[in-house]
Amino acid sequence: MRITVSGLPGSGTTSLARHLADILRIDLISAGEVFRQMAQEHGMELAEFGRLAESNPSFDRLIDVRQKEIALAHDDIVVEGRLSGWFVPEADLKIWLYASPECRVTRIQARDIIGNPLAAALMTRERESSEAIRYKTYYGIDIGDMSPYHMVLNSERFGVEELGSIVCSAIGILRERT
Repeated sequence: MRITVSGLPGSGTTSLARHLADILRIDLISAGEVFRQMAQEHGMELAEFGRLAESNPSFDRLIDVRQKEIALAHDDIVVEGRLSGWFVPEADLKIWLYASPECRVTRIQARDIIGNPLAAALMTRERESSEAIRYKTYYGIDIGDMSPYHMVLNSERFGVEELGSIVCSAIGILRERT
């Protein structure tokens, strides 16, 4: 089963994707981790690398094309990334995770070890704005459009295990249909 997990920064997509890959014993590809690795390889902070990617679409396209290739090469895989629901139309289950901006900033501050909450909020807003511009410019995608997704889940309300249980219930229903 091909599953995509998407959401804004700090919404918990990587955590849920890893959890699903573990419990389902299937592979995982994460666009966010690839993007972070590329930023680190270039010696840049995420926001700075995002601005570079705004002026050079090859960075996003490289990640997006590679992610789709890997997804289509596997019958069973979890594909995590902001646009994975758009770029893997063949996915059996497409999930969008939602959390409030305040919740996401708190998570990002803890994850990226940012001491100042205002700096974390600013960095998050800049990153989201940069990504929204790139997605619209490069692909004509409005990141706020939920139409490709089968499920929208609130990761602020439910923990990773609970979200995993909800998704596994949906997978069970989908498997019964085939």
